[in-house]
Amino acid sequence: MFKKILIANRGEIALRIIRACRELGISTVAVHSTADANALHVRFADEAVCIGPPPSKDSYLNIPAILSAAEITRADAIHPGYGFLSENSEFAEVSENCKIHFIGPRPEMLRLMGNKVRARQAARESGLPILPGSPGVIRDPQEAESLAREIGFPVILKAAAGGGGRGMKIVRSPGAVAPAFSTASAEAVASFGSGDLYIERYVEKPRHVEIQIVADLHGNVIHLGERECSVQRRHQKLIEESPSPALSAELREQMGQASVQAMERIRYNNLGTIEYLIDEAGHFYFMEMNTRLQVEHPVTESVTSIDLVQEQIKLAAGQPLSRKQSDIRFSGAAIECRINAEDPITFAPSPGQITAYSAPGGFGVRVDSAAYENYSVLPHYDSLLAKLIVVAEDRPTAIRRMQRALGEYVIQGIKTNIPFHRAVLADEGFVTGAYDTRLVERLLSSETGTRRLRKAIEETP
Repeated sequence: MFKKILIANRGEIALRIIRACRELGISTVAVHSTADANALHVRFADEAVCIGPPPSKDSYLNIPAILSAAEITRADAIHPGYGFLSENSEFAEVSENCKIHFIGPRPEMLRLMGNKVRARQAARESGLPILPGSPGVIRDPQEAESLAREIGFPVILKAAAGGGGRGMKIVRSPGAVAPAFSTASAEAVASFGSGDLYIERYVEKPRHVEIQIVADLHGNVIHLGERECSVQRRHQKLIEESPSPALSAELREQMGQASVQAMERIRYNNLGTIEYLIDEAGHFYFMEMNTRLQVEHPVTESVTSIDLVQEQIKLAAGQPLSRKQSDIRFSGAAIECRINAEDPITFAPSPGQITAYSAPGGFGVRVDSAAYENYSVLPHYDSLLAKLIVVAEDRPTAIRRMQRALGEYVIQGIKTNIPFHRAVLADEGFVTGAYDTRLVERLLSSETGTRRLRKAIEETP
C-alpha cells in the first residue's frame, strides 16, 4: 500500500480523497494555487505545496510543478481526482516514469478512451452497440454531408478529443452541415487543441445512463450498477440518480454484462464509467467512456455501501478485487444534486464571498463540499460548490428527502442553483421518472416551469 499520496486537484474532490486516505492510514499532500492558500483541502492535508498562480494552466494543469511537489514531498502516488489532469495520458505516463504511481487506468487506456473515434472503434470491437456514424475522423464538410445523407438526418457532429458538450452540433438538414462543421471544429480547437470531428445519428429523446466499472490489474472486472444522468443543461449533468427509473431488470442485466465483457476484452484497469444513450425503443448505444472518478460517484456509493475512492487506491496499489459480481448488493435509491455557484435562471457563474453557510443534515443526507462561511468562490475554476446526496428506501422517499434537504441548505452572499433543483424535483416528468435529456429545456421554456422556478427562488433561505 502507498505511504503518501499527492492529490493533484482542489475543492470538494481533494477533500474527499484526503478523507479516504486518512481512513486507510495514508499520508496526504495537497497542492494549491496562491488563490487557494486557505482552502480546506490545504488545511486538512498532512502537507501542502503551492504550485503556482490562480490560472489553472499555471497551477493545477502545470505538470512539472505537480511532479516537483510529489518529488520534494516523497509522495509515492498521485491521485488526480476528476477534471484537470485526471484523463491526461501524458501526465499518467510521466508520473509512472518518475516512479510515482498514477491512481487511475494505465496510460494506454487513457489514450484509447480519450479519443472518441478510437473509443467507438474499441467499443464496437469489444461487442458494445454503437450508433451509426463515421468510421473515423471526418476530413471536411463535404464528407460530413455525404455521411449525414447516408446515416439520415438528424445527425450530430462531435469533437474526437472532446467532452462536456463542447464541439458538438446537431444538424437537421444538408444545408446546415457546412456551417455546423466550421463552428464545431473551431470550438474543438479552442477547447481541446484539436479540430477533429466525427459524426453519428442523433437520438431525439434519449436517456443518458452510465455503468460504473471496477477492474483490477489481474484481469478481474465487475460493475456496480447504473446511474441515470439525463437531467442536463447543454450536455452538462445536473442531477444523477440510481437506480435508473428507465431500466427494466432485464435491460439492467444486459447493460451490466455487456460493459464487463467489453472491459475484460480490452483489459481495462481501475475505475471507469461507460456512458450510454438509450433511445425511445429501449435500445442502448455506447457513447463514451470516462477513465476517472466521476463527480456523481457518491450515488453509487450510497446504494452499494462501497467507498469508490478507497477502491481506486487499493486497485492502483496492485490489490485484486475483494468482491465478485455475485457479492454486490444494491439497496434503496440515491439522488445527487450538483450545487453550483451560478444564477438559477441564466446559469451565469456567481463568484464572490459566502456570507452565511449552513449545510443540511439528518438521516440519509450527505454533503460533499469544501465551502464554509466567508469562503471565496473564485472565478478561475469550475462553479461546482457542493454535491448534495440523499439515500432512502425508495425513489419517492428519496425525492421528498432531497426536497427537504434543499430547503435547509443556506448559502448567502452569492447565487446558487438550489432553486433550480427544487423546480426540477417538482416537475411531473421527473417525479414519475418519465423524462429524458430534454427535461431542463422543456422546464425552462414552459410557463409552468418558469413560474415554479421563480417561486423556488422566493422560498430559498
